[in-house]
Amino acid sequence: MSNLQPRITGLFVTLATLFIALLITSNIIAVKIIEVGGRIVPAAIVLFPLTYIIGDILTEVYGYRLARKVIWLGFLGNFVAVVGFWLGGLLPAAEFWGNDEAYHIILGATPRLLVASLGGYLVGEFTNSIVLSKLKLATDGRWLWMRTIGSTVVGQGLDSIVFISVAFVGTLAFNNLTELIVTQWLVKVFYEILATPLTYLTVSYVKKWDGIDTYDTDVSINPLDLR
Repeated sequence: MSNLQPRITGLFVTLATLFIALLITSNIIAVKIIEVGGRIVPAAIVLFPLTYIIGDILTEVYGYRLARKVIWLGFLGNFVAVVGFWLGGLLPAAEFWGNDEAYHIILGATPRLLVASLGGYLVGEFTNSIVLSKLKLATDGRWLWMRTIGSTVVGQGLDSIVFISVAFVGTLAFNNLTELIVTQWLVKVFYEILATPLTYLTVSYVKKWDGIDTYDTDVSINPLDLR
């Protein structure tokens, strides 16, 4: 076990910035529905799983305490973007600009979808980080592949359940809701499995470069504890 109080480094800031950028971008492109292997999923499926991979790297290297701060920063960044989009929609469009309706369709998400998205994000990301942190202690830092995939199975599962349920319950039949949840969950987990070699390489590089490998002994898992 090494540094229990990791410092904030250039690599940490870079990873945190990528995490927040991917989160905000994913929530924007999620409005587009695509078909993957005959299954209907939001376009965000191509980017959003990367937030879990980066989240895994942050927790594995820098620990849950700093990962928790990044998760909240991601929430804040997304909230600011949503407020900005909303304010932009309130402003009167120039007479010659004919894209006001398109703006509202793409960026004017309903309050229900916003609650679903932000709620699913918080539940999923915190669960993923906590599970990974606890598994690292339980395995004494071994079997990274098992820990990252295992935490993603739980975190992404809860994310999909919360988001789909809040966003679409009452508008879709139960069978359709279940199919949508399972499809999203499977795609995200498959994404994590495919990215496992890249996760190994990145974790190894970051640990060596920064000289940090944090074990979360005596660290509160309370998401609201920002010390």
